[in-house]
Amino acid sequence: MIIDTTEVQDINSFSRLESLKEIYGIIWILIPIFTLVLGITIGVLVIVWLEREISAGIQQRIGPEYAGPLGVLQALADGTKLLFKENLIPSRGNIHLFSIGPSISVISILVSYSVIPFGYNFVLADLNIGVFLWIAISSIAPIGLLMSGYGSNNKYSFLGGLRAAAQSISYEIPLTLCVLSISLLSNSLSTVDIVDAQSKYGFWGWNLWRQPIGFIVFLISSLAECERLPFDLPEAEEELVAGYQTEYSGIKFGLFYVASYLNLLVSSLFVTVLYLGGWNISIPYIFISELFEINKTCGVFGTTIGIFITLAKTYLFLFVSITTRWTLPRLRMDQLLNLGWKFLLPISLGNLLLTTSFRLFSL
Repeated sequence: MIIDTTEVQDINSFSRLESLKEIYGIIWILIPIFTLVLGITIGVLVIVWLEREISAGIQQRIGPEYAGPLGVLQALADGTKLLFKENLIPSRGNIHLFSIGPSISVISILVSYSVIPFGYNFVLADLNIGVFLWIAISSIAPIGLLMSGYGSNNKYSFLGGLRAAAQSISYEIPLTLCVLSISLLSNSLSTVDIVDAQSKYGFWGWNLWRQPIGFIVFLISSLAECERLPFDLPEAEEELVAGYQTEYSGIKFGLFYVASYLNLLVSSLFVTVLYLGGWNISIPYIFISELFEINKTCGVFGTTIGIFITLAKTYLFLFVSITTRWTLPRLRMDQLLNLGWKFLLPISLGNLLLTTSFRLFSL
């Protein structure tokens, strides 16, 4: 049997071409993911710096000012310090649960960013169940906190983990009911469709005006989900030393703070997407239709404008969250649970029933 060498060369070149196409395909899949992770990391560093500056202004003291210009590198310096600190493990604790807990908290929140539209056609995964995917994935984070508290073999840590689980269950139900009301108004669970449904009338098309009760309930529930003051009961320093973080040090201790700020950022982004019109320019189309459609027709420039608008609305909500933390006192645990079960749950249920009735009568 005689084999033509030119045919063998053609086969080899074809196989190399196919392998190169596969490599390029993998690279093009990874590039958006790495870009999103890089943007999220920078966003968290900005939030840490903003929190220190705003809290310093509220308390009339000097904030960070030495690490970089205006102290902008302070968060990076703190992260580097934690990275090189010694990683201590309790001698009688459950090593596996102790080590896995912080990772579960961070990874579960990072996955939520995949369904957030930062601009027109600028979303990692436009899923039909985008908002419920966020709720389902965010429910995993308290499991990591509970594992951390149990694995620490410390009564304060274990109580902190139990408080985190109870708080998450109490406030996820009204949060889900508010999201369900928005999905009924938009006839979709996709985050992109929800933003598009608000784009018809500019500023007056925001769900904030159609769902004011739901907005307030969502705002309170998201703060409780992020364990921000006055809802930071799982790590209350005066009662539980530092809660589930008590036995942690080094980078694992830092992961809890990263998870907290990641959760705050993703909650702020969902407030923007669900209630504040997302990437749309908030100008009624009646007056300036060209500006209203700029982020759909101008390619890269329009996408950049959309990202800037989304982040501007997001950091406006972040400013409210940070100011709330440094203004209001901490609640007691019974007050926290009473607020969730006796007030926010009935209000969110009533809001859902009103929204459903409105949709039925409008058909």
